[in-house]
Amino acid sequence: MSGTVSMKEPVCLVESDREGKLHVVPAAQDILKQIDQHVVVVAVVGLYRTGKSYLMNKLAGKNKGFALGATIQSKTKGIWMWCMPHPKQADHTLVLLDTEGLGDVEKGDEKNDNWIFSLAVLLSSTMVYNSMGTIDNNALEKLHYVTELTEHIKVKSGNEDEDESAEYMRFFPSFVWTVRDFTLVLELNGKAVTADQYLENALKLRSGHSKSIQAYNLPRECLRNFFSPRWCFVFDRPADGEKMRRMDDLTDDDLEPKFVQQSNNFCSHIFTNAKTKTLKGGVLVTGRLLGNLAETYVAAIRSGQIPCLDNAVQALSKIENSNAVERARVFYQQNMASFVAFPTETLEELSDIHAQIEKEAVAIFMKSTFKDEDQKYQTMLMEVLEAEYRQIREENCQESKRKCESIIKHVFGPLEEKGSSDYTVPGGYNKYCTDLQMMTKIYRRTEGKGVKAEEVLKVYLDGLASLGQTILAADKSLSEAEQRTKAEEARREQAERERCAAEEQVRFQKRLQEDQNRTHEQHVNQLMEKMEADRRNAAAEYQRVMDAKLKEQNDLIKQGFDEKARQLQSEIQDLKTQKDQEEKDSPSFMNKALNFVGDAAMMVLPGFLPKIGGAVTKWAARFF
Repeated sequence: MSGTVSMKEPVCLVESDREGKLHVVPAAQDILKQIDQHVVVVAVVGLYRTGKSYLMNKLAGKNKGFALGATIQSKTKGIWMWCMPHPKQADHTLVLLDTEGLGDVEKGDEKNDNWIFSLAVLLSSTMVYNSMGTIDNNALEKLHYVTELTEHIKVKSGNEDEDESAEYMRFFPSFVWTVRDFTLVLELNGKAVTADQYLENALKLRSGHSKSIQAYNLPRECLRNFFSPRWCFVFDRPADGEKMRRMDDLTDDDLEPKFVQQSNNFCSHIFTNAKTKTLKGGVLVTGRLLGNLAETYVAAIRSGQIPCLDNAVQALSKIENSNAVERARVFYQQNMASFVAFPTETLEELSDIHAQIEKEAVAIFMKSTFKDEDQKYQTMLMEVLEAEYRQIREENCQESKRKCESIIKHVFGPLEEKGSSDYTVPGGYNKYCTDLQMMTKIYRRTEGKGVKAEEVLKVYLDGLASLGQTILAADKSLSEAEQRTKAEEARREQAERERCAAEEQVRFQKRLQEDQNRTHEQHVNQLMEKMEADRRNAAAEYQRVMDAKLKEQNDLIKQGFDEKARQLQSEIQDLKTQKDQEEKDSPSFMNKALNFVGDAAMMVLPGFLPKIGGAVTKWAARFF
């Protein structure tokens, strides 16, 4: 359950204000901010009063939630959201989006419908289109929103006239067409077919160049070119008319068994096949990022602009990268405060705690960060954590000094109470030395002194040196030779204390250097893992689209559309070229990123010695 939420009921995510402009509801945004897990986002769209909300409630495992309604009026306004732990992926959150019914005659706002449809495409990883009856030309004509997506979504910023339709399949969700109250037999030419085959048959193109044929082909071409994979589910009528008016109150036992089974099959498919929401470049989306994404797109629409995928990724990267640094800092600060008890008994104790918590803090950063050009935010993180650790080291040292001074006051108190008068007697110097050595042993045996034990002892005993010299000079029982010997012993003991304090400082500096080298290595290792994962995600994205376009090309060849197949071959070749170029650029990009991290470490970590950069670079090159 860590990093997710489980909502009892849906809330409105996007709504229209009194002026008809869309905006993201802050309460929904607050919910998404709590979700650190990656999200699978399923949105349902379709004409009003087609039973969209029922499917969403079914996916939520509830009879009630999203408004069903039993009248001819559309119940859902804007986009409503319901978040819950994913039923099959323990580390994911399922986000259900129920959209305002399209084509509401009372509302009569075609522009709003287009934006609702476009937002469903932009926000979801799987989009469900719900309709009634059959998939025929009339049903496809009602899906005209898909033909207008090129006017409402841009992939790249810049040239407004550029045709980007070939790019859409890389970034659009998978597509599920659900057909309600389906009464036909799934047969084609006397042979049984699946619902998926029924959909693909309905999307076949017609030959010719007349306006009517172009109009016939347009929605079909858009669905074929924009969405992959595509699936279809057909549903019998769930119950008779009387029961249909009470759907909110019905259980599965009250519905037709075949409809219940079809609904279960649909849910199982969604839970198994709906993928994690991703952004351009294969960036995996968390709930928090989804909320920022919704705000970015809605803000663009509200300002009269066309939502642009490139611009959204750039804007979100700045927000998310800054937040990633702060989340990592807060995690580090809070956990160090929880696990470190000042003063630590040894340097190693503090260092080991720091190493583990720093590793987890860097992982938190890496999980959220993307498009961190020149490792700007990673450098910022390194600076922030080093500053936090420096302050903790200082607090640890200061607390150690206070503790040691308190122990010294307790242990050496009797000696100070006696003063020089008790020792300025014949044989007093030997008594003084005996007491001093005994107390020093007691001090060193006492636990809880921390990392400044020898330094504080040295400072204290150095302060007693003049007292010892006074007592020695006053001890008439010692000959001049014995006094010289005792004085030499005192100097050796002082030198030994200096040596112990110096060794303590050397250990401190050596451990600090090890900490800083380990910090650099941690940043490098996790950066390499992230970049390798990003590379795999991007390659998988290219491969998925190329496979889909190859399948589409084969279908076009079989149907005799050779010219369209040749155009598709050009798109496939462009994708392959882009994929190969990114693979070719990966090693140099990796080396550049590692160099930035190394340079940052040399600036941020004063004791850092760049030992591992070359070896790491060679290791990383093996992956490309």
